[in-house]
Amino acid sequence: MSVAQFIRDGLRQLHGSYNDMLKDLTPDQLHWCANERGVPIAFVAWHYVRTEDNVVQYVLQRKPTVWLEGGWNEKFGLDRIAQGTGMPLEEARALRLPSAEAFLEYAEGVWQATDSFLAGIDDAYLEQRTTVKPLGEMPVRNVLGNMCLTHGCTHLGEIQHLRGLLGLRGAPI
Repeated sequence: MSVAQFIRDGLRQLHGSYNDMLKDLTPDQLHWCANERGVPIAFVAWHYVRTEDNVVQYVLQRKPTVWLEGGWNEKFGLDRIAQGTGMPLEEARALRLPSAEAFLEYAEGVWQATDSFLAGIDDAYLEQRTTVKPLGEMPVRNVLGNMCLTHGCTHLGEIQHLRGLLGLRGAPI
């Protein structure tokens, strides 16, 4: 199996897990905070999907994001550029999504765009270098492997933990 196919398969599995962890949440569960320093599942999920959207669409392809193309910022009443990185805690805690279902519509658009892009790349492409602000220049394999796959798995674990604190099924074991 090529590295490109490994990343594609890993992201497909990750996307399915996000869907599974989000689809049954009520608005109260989506926006619940465990304590005064915590952020809700809504923020964690939004932050990760916005990051993947920005990385795959804008950074790697220099295309408009699914977020902007679909007018999701307007539909959700959220900033058109923010993705949560460096956001003050108060803003992150205040972020509201209309519902898990509505958010998953946006997420599915991102996941389809990501999968379509990954279907057309190979291992040689992964060795090309690109610049990710503010991190600097790096190989595309690091961009996809670290900023999408690893970053996404980290936040998925966070969502699974928060679900457990809510008394819901968390990570499948």
